[in-house]
Parts: sequence; C-alpha cells; structure tokens
Amino acid sequence: MKTLLHNALLVNEGQVALGWLLIRDEKIESLGFGNPPEEIQMQSSERYDAQRAYLMPGVIDDQVHFREPGLTHKGDIFTESRAAVAGGITSYMEMPNTQPPTLTLELLESKYQRAAETSWANFSFYMGTSSDNLEEIQRCDPTRICGLKIFLGASTGELYVDDPQVLERVFRASPLLIALHCEKEPLIQDQLRRALAHWGDNIPIREHPMIRSAEACYRSTCEAIELAEKTGARIHVLHISTARECQLFRADLPLEEKRVTAEACIHHLWFTEEDYERLGAFIKWNPAIKSYADREAIRQAVHDGRIDVVATDHAPHTRQEKALPYRQCPSGGPLVQHALPAMMDLAEQLGWSVAHVAELMSHRVARLFRIVGRGFLKPGYQADLVLVERRPWTVTAENILYKCQWSPFEGHTFGHAVKATFVNGYKVYEDGHFAAFRPGQRLMFQR
Repeated sequence: MKTLLHNALLVNEGQVALGWLLIRDEKIESLGFGNPPEEIQMQSSERYDAQRAYLMPGVIDDQVHFREPGLTHKGDIFTESRAAVAGGITSYMEMPNTQPPTLTLELLESKYQRAAETSWANFSFYMGTSSDNLEEIQRCDPTRICGLKIFLGASTGELYVDDPQVLERVFRASPLLIALHCEKEPLIQDQLRRALAHWGDNIPIREHPMIRSAEACYRSTCEAIELAEKTGARIHVLHISTARECQLFRADLPLEEKRVTAEACIHHLWFTEEDYERLGAFIKWNPAIKSYADREAIRQAVHDGRIDVVATDHAPHTRQEKALPYRQCPSGGPLVQHALPAMMDLAEQLGWSVAHVAELMSHRVARLFRIVGRGFLKPGYQADLVLVERRPWTVTAENILYKCQWSPFEGHTFGHAVKATFVNGYKVYEDGHFAAFRPGQRLMFQR
C-alpha cells in the first residue's frame, strides 16, 4: 500500500517548503517539493491532502516516565503512549524508576515485551543504576538499549547512587550512553532542614526552587562532567534548570563529536518560579522550575546549541497525590500530549524557525542516540510523521488524554495543534480520533 501526503509544508534539515511525501508500507519511499509528479500520483493507493500543514518527522522524546510496572494508577504504557501520539510523539525512551526499579536485564526485557503489546508509539527503555548492578549494566547491548540512567540526586531508593567509587566504575565500564539526573543531595538536605526549621510541616511550594537549589544542580553537573572527562564516558545531562549549568556545555563541536550533551525540558522553557502561586504543586518537578533569569538562559542555550535537545520528562501523578503537603507531594507532571504545541508556540514567540523545532525534538535526538532509520524525512527511513496546523485550541478537562486527567496547561490556548500522527507509516491519530490500535516498534541504535 502506498499513501501520498501532498500539499504539505515539509520541515526537514533546516528547510520548510511546500511539497509531498510518499509512504510505502512502513517507510518513506520518496518525497519532493512542489506538486507530486504524475507518476507518483499514479502509484498512490491513498491520498492525504495536508492542507498546507507542517509535515515534520515525529518527535522523539528521550525522557518519559510511563509508570509501568508498579505505579499504574498514575499512568501506564498504553495510556501515556496514546497521549504521546496525540501530541505528535512517535518514539520515546522511558526511565527505570518503576516498581520494581529496572536494575536487571530480565526486568528491562519485561518492559520491552509489555511495550510490544501495548505501546502506540515506538519505544526504548533505560537500564537503571544501583550500587551493585555493574555486571548487569555490562551485559547490556548498546544496539538495543537507549542508555543507562543514573540519579545523582532526588533520592529514589535503590536508584540513588552517590558513592564516588561506584560512580567511577560505572562511568568507566558502561557500554551505554549515560543519562544523568544531576542534583547534589547533601545540599538539598541542608536546604530542606532550613525550610523545616522555619515552616515546620507547612512548607509552601514556593520554597521548592530554594530547597532544590540552583547550587545543588550546578555542583552536581560540574562533578559529573569532571568524572566524564576523567573516565572518557559519554554522558547526557538531563533537564537543565539553571543559567550557570548552561555555561558548562559547548556549541563549538558537531553533535557527533560531543562526549557531554545536554537536554532541556518543556517546563523549564515555559514556566518560572512566579507560576508557583498560580499552579502550585502542578509544576513541582525535580529539578525545580527556577527564576526568570534561569529560564531565559536555558532558552538561549537551546537556541545557540549548548543544549542539544528538548524533551518532556513526562511524569504523571494523581491529583490526590499533588494535593499532599510539600514533603509528601511527588514531583513531576504530564506533558507528552502538549509538548509539541507548546514548543511550536514558543518558537513563534521567540522568533525561532519551525525547522529549529524539528532539529531539537527529532533530528538531534536521533543523531545523539544514534537511532537507526528515524528522526528525518528521508527515503528509506521509517514513516514516523506528524502534521501540525496553525489552529487555536484550548486545553480542557474533556480533551486531556493522560490517565491522571490533569495538565499544567489546562485552560491555556495554544496556537498550534497536532492534526495527524503516523507511526511506521500507519495513521494512528487524526483530528481527535484514534485508529485501531497497532503497536509501535523497538528502537534500534548504531554503536
């Protein structure tokens, strides 16, 4: 079967131009600018008029928490990947802080098996790190697993690693790209004791960026980079949240030559600490959303290439959990359905091109993780596609698709909307409606 998408604004590798794209089964067979040639029209068994919507490679989200297994009251692979494809995300990489945490190959492969049955989007899963699972890490196949996750802060039970000798051994021995959550836990605990002494059990949410401070992030990121330089490890620092951290990364090297890369997340690009008064714990993330100056510095670092990619850190919790007092209230929130519209609006606001959005959310992610056959509009690549149209729409309780049924964007009107999403050549979503379920595929990597 061949599907012809025409009258589309193709967004790919720095260009935006009216054109067409032909899908054959799962892959892009050909594409071009202007009107499709007659022989291409003759080949197609199905035609899709894009009505001058942007046709982009599907978003690849390198950081999500889909909560399965063990935390499925918050979300699961089926519900959150369904919300993701409605948001134009066609591939994701999911984190190991589930219950039980993903610390063995057996547990890791059970996630892959589950996703092969229930995921709307293509998928990969990170191996977790503990103080005693180095042998499991060394057994990982880097062509089949996206990376290794290490929590250097935000104590998460078995997944929190702070022993310098353990970290050095892991940095030296890991066959996988190492993705890092960088916050200095002793500094966080010092600030938490200060807040408890002043507020007791009634710590207000506005204290969050002072408890999980900019200094805690900066110190931890500095130490991680120093260790990477010492050991030769290839590291990827997740969810940059401070202006000082932005100065630690380089824009003068091609992405493929970088041994240290960085990610920004939608919430750190969009909100500031002033929004705690309005949104409270619904924007409580780790690392914390911080000052206006921090947000502006992150935006600039994303623009100039010091920060390499943009992701979501999608991490749903229930409304009931978010209503708990500060110390019991979990950090994180849902974002996959709204990340691409938010990024499109942000780009327009800041004067960035639509092509830059594709670069940050698709091209560079594919290059950084060395994903096979995805992330670009190219013949022979998987037809993972999203059509985005300029159309205002408002986030309401009725159109939120997350299992937790809330969003920090509820009530907000976006200027861009996902019109349709194709995963491996199959149209899974269009104008608020889903096709019959067809599972995504496991991501593969070049090493």
